[in-house]
Amino acid sequence: MSAPYDRGRIEDFGRFRRFSAGMWAWVLHKATGWVLIGYLFAHIAVLSTAIPAAGNPEAIAAEADLYTRTLQGLEGIFLVRVLEVGLLTAAAFHMVNGIRLLLVDLGIGLERQVQTFYASLVVTALIVLASIPVFLPPEVVPW
Repeated sequence: MSAPYDRGRIEDFGRFRRFSAGMWAWVLHKATGWVLIGYLFAHIAVLSTAIPAAGNPEAIAAEADLYTRTLQGLEGIFLVRVLEVGLLTAAAFHMVNGIRLLLVDLGIGLERQVQTFYASLVVTALIVLASIPVFLPPEVVPW
């Protein structure tokens, strides 16, 4: 049994340089999972403000409910739209990498994990690039 070893702050930070593709895939998968959980709780909190207006169609039609006004206000902020693209990126990577991990668990592509990790990054980038015109205003997106 080995004795505990204090790595120190600098050595711990420097070990990120030695991460392999599999370790980066693991770190990114966990990070995107936590981002999605955080978004889910925030989303539920925002949706809970819509409950009082749910049974009142006149308030919704008159845009007098807090939920509709909040969403309309947020859609007008450019930073919120950029954050939506970031959320899409996290969700797309988590989904594609999850499919890759499922295939690896089934023994498919087990010997090509590094290549499939880079392929999942490319697929994620393609999904995000194809979706950007939906989230950003036409003045910003040239295509």
